[in-house]
This record gives sequence, structure tokens and C-alpha cells, in this order.
Amino acid sequence: MKPSFSFLVLVLVLFPVTHPATLQAAPFTRDLGEGLVYHRITTLPADLPTAEVARKQPCVLDLRYVRGDAAAGTALDAWLKFRATSRTPVLLLINAETAATVLAPLAARLPSSGLVVIGTASPGLTPDLALKLAPAEERRAYDALAAGATVESVLNDSPEKTRDDEARLVKDYARRPDPATSPSDQLTDDFSPAATNVEKNAPLKTAAPPIDSALQRAVHLHRALKALKKL
Repeated sequence: MKPSFSFLVLVLVLFPVTHPATLQAAPFTRDLGEGLVYHRITTLPADLPTAEVARKQPCVLDLRYVRGDAAAGTALDAWLKFRATSRTPVLLLINAETAATVLAPLAARLPSSGLVVIGTASPGLTPDLALKLAPAEERRAYDALAAGATVESVLNDSPEKTRDDEARLVKDYARRPDPATSPSDQLTDDFSPAATNVEKNAPLKTAAPPIDSALQRAVHLHRALKALKKL
């Protein structure tokens, strides 16, 4: 017995066939603390956050390196008009690699307290907070977050502080010059096979990821607005 046409339609409705090309990657979001959320956009308008909870939070919308046509720009403009308010501002990150066609609709908008554009000069839009960044460094910082770097590591540019903890004090004490030994003996001790072996086996420090200055500026602005009770 052959299945009826109506039965086949019902199956397709309940269990739609999804083509692999239409599958979307998981949204790239990060918690920036104190109610600020980071959204990285790579495809417009698919990556624009649509959850109701996202509409009620200030956010950083990263459009750096985004490509798109006029339709993508129109979709972005409509999303911002619905989303950006004085209490839930959108901090928009752009650079020279952001497609001008995507940013064109925003250039005609009047200044808004709900939208702040941050970044390097772009042919499609003049930033409200203009930055001068080396393109290669900005790209490295942008890629570092996607490669697994923590938010703290790409935002924190404080130099590492030396800790005079107990282990360091013990080590310094052990390395004091011994009055009973001659300078030549001390030199021999410092470069003994045992000491050299300890240095070789010491863990190597990995290079810290570069600071994402554009994202850092957005976070600083958010904190300032909170301190002024604007949010």
C-alpha cells in the first residue's frame, strides 16, 4: 500500500529535511561582566541575536571583517533601530575591513544615545570613538578570542606584578653569598649541572595574547556609563 500524498506532506512538516549548507554555527558570544554581552557577527543577518533576553541588555556588536551586501546593511539597520536604546546601548565595533555596503544605512542616521560606533576609520562609516590601531595587531587580537583566549587576557594590559611570596623568599635566601666561599666557588655553584638542569626543566612562559584595544574601549565606556548611572 502506497502512502497517501497528505501523509507525505505531514511527514515533511513534522520532520523537515535540513540541507547541510543551511546549518548555522553556534553564536559567538562572551560575557563581558556587569551585564555587558559580546556578540561577534560573521554573517548578516543570521548572526544577529534575536533572543528576548538579549534585547534587554547592553551589548558589544563586533562587525569587524564582516562582508555583506545592501540587503545585509538594511537588516542591520532595522535590527539596531529596534534594539539600541539609551538604557540598552549597542557598542558597535568596526574597522576598515567592514564592508561599506553593510554600514551605508547607518551613515545617514542621526546621532543616537543608543548606538556608539567604535573602531578604526572605515570607508562606510565614521566612528564616534576613532582609534588608531595597527591592522596586523588588531587582527591578531580578534583571532585570539576565537582561538580560545579568555576575555580577561585580551582586555587586561596590566603588567604582571612580581609576587614576593614564601617560595621566592626561600629561593632568594638560598642564593645569598656565603662569606665562607670565594667568588669563584660561588660562580661554580651557580652553574653547576644541578642548577642548569633545574633551569632547563623550568616551565616555559607562553606569550600572552595581544590586547584587543577596540573591545577594551567598549568595555571601558560601558563601565563609565554604569558609574554615571546612565544604564
